[in-house]
Amino acid sequence: MNILATACARLRLPLLLAGAVLTLSPRLGHVLTLGWHPPFWLGVGTVLVGFALYARLVPRRGRAHPVLPPVRGHWLALHSPADHVPSHGVVAYGQSHAVDLVHVPTSGADAGRSPGERRWRSWHPRPETFSGFGEPVVAVADGEVVAVSDWQPDARAWFGPGGLAVFMLLGAIRELGGSRFVLGNRVVIRIAPDTYAVVAHLRRHSARVRTGDRVLAGQRIAEVGNTGNSTEPHVHVQLQDHPWPWFAAGLPMTFIRPDGTTGMPAAREPLPQAEPAGPPPTRPVATAR
Repeated sequence: MNILATACARLRLPLLLAGAVLTLSPRLGHVLTLGWHPPFWLGVGTVLVGFALYARLVPRRGRAHPVLPPVRGHWLALHSPADHVPSHGVVAYGQSHAVDLVHVPTSGADAGRSPGERRWRSWHPRPETFSGFGEPVVAVADGEVVAVSDWQPDARAWFGPGGLAVFMLLGAIRELGGSRFVLGNRVVIRIAPDTYAVVAHLRRHSARVRTGDRVLAGQRIAEVGNTGNSTEPHVHVQLQDHPWPWFAAGLPMTFIRPDGTTGMPAAREPLPQAEPAGPPPTRPVATAR
């Protein structure tokens, strides 16, 4: 199962394109299959499209890699692999075991409330109004930086039925541009053979590392932003087996807790911290992506 899932993840795009050509272009399909009858190349095209869809839905399984959380302080997990896999609904771009972390302020009028609760006040707030925006992002493990991108501008957040409808439309457009526009600004670190850590949705021009740099676990590498396919400022983290999300299969991961144990918080659960936790959220959190 893992071998097939990995192969399909690697070849997802060419499988989809080849399948589309064979099923949608009879003349070209006839030429490519050297004159075989339509049922043959239609069947082949359907199988190829099926494998491409399989690559979006079937995750890899195996031992979870222990890593540090990419943020410090008071954060809640969203879309966690502790609840279901694939955690984000698809395995494309190595996202099968990804987790989103959203900041919860511990002081002021919004103390203990998730940023998502601002949807009751504004459907399109500026990213600077969120407590997590600009918070430090750290390396989850020792390793070598293999990719950095921080040129994309930070967008406003999207809340409410109207805002989410616009977000879905923009998400479809971003999908056409591939992983760089879905993940937004990101840093990719090789932490072991065939194991790469990705932190994404980072703030524009906040990267403190460059390709080829060596980093240590806990070292500051960027800041939390709101780029890519994101409804509100948060950090997205995942492990994958290839440096390019286009060809990557996601890998299971677990966070190292302050007491040395490991675990992954479920959705709406706080990230364990060494210091006392702040007041808990008073309402359900938003669905950051």
